[in-house]
Amino acid sequence: MSRALQIGLVEDDPTQAKIIGTLVRNAGMDCLHYASELEFRRRLGPESIDLLLLDWNLPGVSGLELLRELRQASSTLPVIFLTGNDQETDIVTGLQAGADDYIVKPARPGELMARIQAALRRSAPSGGPPVIEDSEPFGFDLERRRLTLHGEAVELTDREFDLLVFLFQRRGKVVSRETLLSQVWKVGPNVATRSIDTYVSRLRKRLGLQDGSEWRLEGIYQHGYRLVRAQPEDPPALPMSEAQTG
Repeated sequence: MSRALQIGLVEDDPTQAKIIGTLVRNAGMDCLHYASELEFRRRLGPESIDLLLLDWNLPGVSGLELLRELRQASSTLPVIFLTGNDQETDIVTGLQAGADDYIVKPARPGELMARIQAALRRSAPSGGPPVIEDSEPFGFDLERRRLTLHGEAVELTDREFDLLVFLFQRRGKVVSRETLLSQVWKVGPNVATRSIDTYVSRLRKRLGLQDGSEWRLEGIYQHGYRLVRAQPEDPPALPMSEAQTG
């Protein structure tokens, strides 16, 4: 099962947000709206979106400043400015700051979707089926939808497999419950999240994703979950006598 692409939208105008969100959803993608850069940070937007549509004129920090911060943290997230600023100097500045494209409002629906698709194609990994690397002792066969642990097959439901793959693909990053509902459960954000918590608890127990294990599935208070891999500890220091004689 392939997931719908997740498009983030930082836009403080609710009318514009509704129009753009409708266009994105009609194209078969999901749209996650942030009314300000502060909301974008608070909801950890860059952790689980595939592309960001960004307004320039935002309350608080401008879209340009937000873009520069994003580029310091991520060189791969596609970002398209969608703004009323139509001056050539602004366009040049935005592109030089790391935007993948620049669209002046009002956006023409066909052109907007074509530019989003073009940016997504440019950012997509090239060649071969998708893989999950460096996941030992877990092994993933995404085409056959199979999981192994220490070489032994593990039986999972489709939902459990999709959830685990989604988390491994975003290892080290916080994934909100809202994103899990949208991308794995394929339902709206207003649905109760108890089902997510139940599935997470089940995966923790069945696969040993708990404290003290190499892989841990952590709960992040008021945000969601994060799958992390424990870092090997530094070797203990030698006693002085051994260090001096070695």
